[in-house]
Amino acid sequence: MKSSALVRKVAAIASTAVLAGLVAGLAASPAQAAAKPRVKPKVSVSTPKASDRDYQGSCPANITFSATVKVKLNGKTTVAYRWLHGDGSKSKVKTVKVSAKGTKSIKLSEKATFKGDVKGWQRLEVLSPRKVVSKKGYFSVDCVQAKDVTRTHLDKRVSAKAWASPSTYVGYCNPGSKIDFVGRISVERPSWVRYRWVVNGKTVDYGKVKVRDSRKVGVGFSPRHSHSGSAVLEVLSPDRAVSNRAYYKVHCKDYTPAPAPRVKVDASNLVTATNHDGCKVSAHARVSASGSDRVRWVWSVNGSTVDSGSTTFHRGGAKTVTLSDTALSGAAKNGGTVRLSVFGSNDRDSIAQSYAACQAPKPSVSVSSVSVAGQRNEMCADNRGPGVDFKATLTSTGPATVQYYWVVDGKRDHNTLERQVNGSLDVTWGVGGTRGASVTAGSVELVVVSPNATSSGTSQFSATCPPKEAPQTEKPA
Repeated sequence: MKSSALVRKVAAIASTAVLAGLVAGLAASPAQAAAKPRVKPKVSVSTPKASDRDYQGSCPANITFSATVKVKLNGKTTVAYRWLHGDGSKSKVKTVKVSAKGTKSIKLSEKATFKGDVKGWQRLEVLSPRKVVSKKGYFSVDCVQAKDVTRTHLDKRVSAKAWASPSTYVGYCNPGSKIDFVGRISVERPSWVRYRWVVNGKTVDYGKVKVRDSRKVGVGFSPRHSHSGSAVLEVLSPDRAVSNRAYYKVHCKDYTPAPAPRVKVDASNLVTATNHDGCKVSAHARVSASGSDRVRWVWSVNGSTVDSGSTTFHRGGAKTVTLSDTALSGAAKNGGTVRLSVFGSNDRDSIAQSYAACQAPKPSVSVSSVSVAGQRNEMCADNRGPGVDFKATLTSTGPATVQYYWVVDGKRDHNTLERQVNGSLDVTWGVGGTRGASVTAGSVELVVVSPNATSSGTSQFSATCPPKEAPQTEKPA
């Protein structure tokens, strides 16, 4: 019987194994094998922070822990998380739905109440879409209770008193409104006093002051909504003391800020200039604002935008803006209009000015240095030095009537001469020989007076008569 039962059991196990193999084969079908596994989003968690990391004061104490979870995804997901406590306990699992293209930051928090002294830590554990645990965020709670003890004349006895100013506020809750808490710390002997302000259970300020007899300390805040609460001034050393509760009430009224005054913008003093070299137009003008505003301006030539810019006037003012040389083409070369348009937040202005048509640039003339072109020795026979001929080259950038004269030995040698030049042209001049001498020497210069003034510069010259041949005598036969 036992053998039969054992056989049946083995057969059943074998059948189960075969069935499992068939199921596994179906699960690994080609269609499913081709399916790509879903990639889990990347998750990171910051270290939790306590609203008051080292709390000292009256208990129970309310502490808020917060941490930031960053999820990198492209679509939607659900973040499941829970808080891990230093005593080994865990919070309930909570979820939050997230959708984003890129990195999404989620701030998570947990509130805890402590009735006694404690030192511990909090961690945030993300369970999905990917399991991540933060580092430990440490905190401590030190409950301070007023105690009656026997004191000696050496004890630094401290007392504290607090009040709100004003204790009741009714008005607009804007950054300009404020409630101040004022405290007075009194000591029996001069000492350094460490203290802190606790407003509505949260530490908002720490301080350390030297107190000889009594001294005021304070803190304040700007209310944003209607509420009521209280503040306590706690002395931490050299002795422990807690002031009375300074109660306050806030009733906020609706606040509609007055509309900002309209800032007027202005464009003025527009001046244009035509650059005939390359046919370009430029301009400058004055842009101003009557108050604080960002001003934008646009330059246009014959209705087409060519340049723009902007500036910020913090207290109003003026600025000169410039349109750099802008090339003209087509009909614009024959003249037109430059317009400057300015735009403020609530105002605009514009100014226009015509510009002159482009003109072909006037030809300019240059002259080479003067060189000696020849020497006339026939004058040597007349008991004079040789005559000297000079040459220089005039060069014009276009057709031009050139007026010029020659200067010999620093003196103008004749009236103004005139030649038509288009390109390069050689001009010449000559001087006679010096009487009673065999050498003719001095300086020469060619001066151009139109269409532009220029000069060849002074050149020195010197020419000498050839030696005379001795008369030949006939030999007797």
